[in-house]
Amino acid sequence: MIRIAVFPKAFLEALSDHSMDLMDWIDQAGTLGADGLEMYPTFFQRTDDAYLLQVKRKAEQFNLLIPMMCSSPDFTHPDPAFRKREIASIRRLIDMMAEIGPDDFRSCRVLSGQNRPGISKQDGIRWTVEGIQELLPYAQQHRVHLVMENHYKDGFWDYPEFAQSSEIFFEIVDQIDSPWFGVNYDPSNAIVAGEDPLAVLNRALPKVCTMHASDRSLEEGVTLDDLKQFKGTGYAHGLRHGVIGRGLNDYDAIFSRLKNVQFSGWISIEDGMNGLEEMRQSVAFLRDKAAIFN
Repeated sequence: MIRIAVFPKAFLEALSDHSMDLMDWIDQAGTLGADGLEMYPTFFQRTDDAYLLQVKRKAEQFNLLIPMMCSSPDFTHPDPAFRKREIASIRRLIDMMAEIGPDDFRSCRVLSGQNRPGISKQDGIRWTVEGIQELLPYAQQHRVHLVMENHYKDGFWDYPEFAQSSEIFFEIVDQIDSPWFGVNYDPSNAIVAGEDPLAVLNRALPKVCTMHASDRSLEEGVTLDDLKQFKGTGYAHGLRHGVIGRGLNDYDAIFSRLKNVQFSGWISIEDGMNGLEEMRQSVAFLRDKAAIFN
């Protein structure tokens, strides 16, 4: 059974600086028709057990589960002490997901890290693999899956993802063999990387555990080649957010491939940039597409 979560990309900064309360977002999310919530570490005002239980109970008021943590470890920093702190931070998020996540599936996202100037391909890959492998026994102990996303850029990072290209991404993924490790597939990130989302999915299918769903369309005068050439910091220019199914991604083809491998994981909608009504329409669209799994 496919289940749908929502992630409030439009409220990322407000929830992170706590000018918007997490409980207020849950109230709004409860109107969207989703099955769950994807969280981000800075959404939580506290991390003590009492507060985490409060968040979980609030979600349960709307029959919402909390299966996914959109964490962004930065394993490509050249300082080993920095990387150790990143590992410790993810361990704490694993603890949190073990408390608030459903028993049947819960995940923490892992990434490579920022594509800092001067970082060699070999070092970046090695540091990422080492970081994930060090976390896996702890994740297994707490029954939390680590899912690596074909990522573009965390909103609070200075540089895009080191493993933005599928070549580097799969060099990392292929070195990690564990039932507690998989892929969080994001078709829109493949587009931003100037790659074919279906080609990336075909390669990732054996390890896809979860998915981020969104859709993008090109602004007038912008081409996919322009995205390939974008080298600046910040997000690539020229892409518009919109209701899922109305952009560049071929969701019929995506869902057909997922059905072929009997995918039964969570799909989280990363959007709401143009208002929650579009997110509500995206939930309805994905529910309709997921009917092919029945």
